Amino acid sequence: MAAEGGVESSAGVGGEGGGRQAGSVAQARRARRESIPPYMRAVSGSLGGIMEACCLQPIDVIKTRLQLDRTGNYRGIAHCGATVARTEGVRALWKGLTPFATHLTLKYALRMGSNALFQSAFKDPATGHLSNHARLLSGFGAGVLEALVIVTPFEVVKIRLQQQKGLSPELLKYKGPIHCARMIIREEGIFGLWAGAAPTVMRNGTNQAAMFTAKNAFDIILWKKHEGDGKVLQPWQSMISGFLAGTAGPVCTGPFDVVKTRLMAQSRSSGEVKYKGMIHAIRTIFAEEGLLALWKGLLPRLMRIPPGQAIMWAVADQVTGLYERRYLQSAHL
Repeated sequence: MAAEGGVESSAGVGGEGGGRQAGSVAQARRARRESIPPYMRAVSGSLGGIMEACCLQPIDVIKTRLQLDRTGNYRGIAHCGATVARTEGVRALWKGLTPFATHLTLKYALRMGSNALFQSAFKDPATGHLSNHARLLSGFGAGVLEALVIVTPFEVVKIRLQQQKGLSPELLKYKGPIHCARMIIREEGIFGLWAGAAPTVMRNGTNQAAMFTAKNAFDIILWKKHEGDGKVLQPWQSMISGFLAGTAGPVCTGPFDVVKTRLMAQSRSSGEVKYKGMIHAIRTIFAEEGLLALWKGLLPRLMRIPPGQAIMWAVADQVTGLYERRYLQSAHL
């Protein structure tokens, strides 16, 4: 009887251990299976991009004008905005909205979708765990991809439109986004749309590596929110996490943004260009305007990017949260 009881006890322990192991495996498989698909990340990002563009376009116009101001016409953000509105009309503060909104919609769709794909590729196949190193690499890859495919050509067109002064169509070289793109291709070649690609790649890669990692960290620290746990943040919580995650990038990548703007703004139609490339532009700006000129437009960037990330994540988290509640959690139950 004792032997029989021992065998039974042993079998019970073994069965219990096997049950725990099977449960862990099932849980890991479920975690992998229940991750939000990349296409939903892309949809959430595109919807967030539309909302951000409509709210923050005037700040982007002011930032561009300040970065292109070499003679001190504008005495700060408020003066720049007031001058543009007074001399060109309030509508001028929404110059370039069409390419900007389209650009943000496509950019966020590609950013969120490609980041989700990269994260899926870098996850541990056994546990579904994503390390911080892998999260950084995923964000950097998404930033590089968006910079080359979407950001550079759209920003070239946007900046060319924004640097034009006045609203009278007959006095403007570029009549609209499509006309601007056609003129650039005709006068400068197809690669004219990719002017400033190098600093754009560096800026966006670094920004997204920091942003995705910081957003995940703030969600965990502030709200105890982990990916795939079924918890949906309130919009104000997403806005706080997104705002904080969006602050570091502009400070670190300011020189890349200034150089990008200068390279994109200069036309190659005359044959002569002031800046030959990213390194030459950094050296020239530093020599002629001083070190702080490499951070021109930083304040309006800080006024635009963190609030922009707050708006985008508030929308994106609600969309992915709705999907998670409706499909993932209900399927699990």
